[in-house]
Amino acid sequence: MKPFKRAWWSLFRTTLAAAVGGLVGLPGCRAEAPPAKPKGETRMSIRLTSSAFANGQPIPKKYTGEGADVSPPLAWSNLPEATKELALICDDPDAPTPEPWVHWVIYKIPASLAGLPEGVARDVRLKNPPGALQGQNSWPKGKGNIGYRGPMPPPGGTHHYHFKLYALEAHLSADSGLDKKALLLEIQEHVLAAGELVGTYER
Repeated sequence: MKPFKRAWWSLFRTTLAAAVGGLVGLPGCRAEAPPAKPKGETRMSIRLTSSAFANGQPIPKKYTGEGADVSPPLAWSNLPEATKELALICDDPDAPTPEPWVHWVIYKIPASLAGLPEGVARDVRLKNPPGALQGQNSWPKGKGNIGYRGPMPPPGGTHHYHFKLYALEAHLSADSGLDKKALLLEIQEHVLAAGELVGTYER
């Protein structure tokens, strides 16, 4: 490649990279950096499943705002041996809002557990699973904004609900009531592994 062409191509790549980086930071852009992993750790892939629906398949009405609106049963495997506790977030990036609509924030889940039962109570401090805490979803305060709230999207179009599980190498000292952003800040230096299950729903 001639010197002039090499210089032009280098300038083009630099300008393009800067432009893309600037777009990601603009308000309304939904790109979210995953929590940072500790130095020296390898991010493993947790297998996250539900007996109620398969990955990429519709969530049964029972677990939505049109049904009983209870949390679905979840199961996981392949946790790192160093896992101390777990955290889970469920959100909908297809929601017509500036940020993904948050349906569930639950953390300090004991590492000894292999899943969550159906119908986790909407309490900030839980007895089942023991010691777990729940945070704020995107519903208004005082109107069921703690614990799981199921899909209830606007009519028309399929929405995708991302259940994301994080294995942590430390016990969080955080109290109950964290929202999604606050929880991600708390766990960002402690994530050993992550797994995801996606369900869909359409009205």
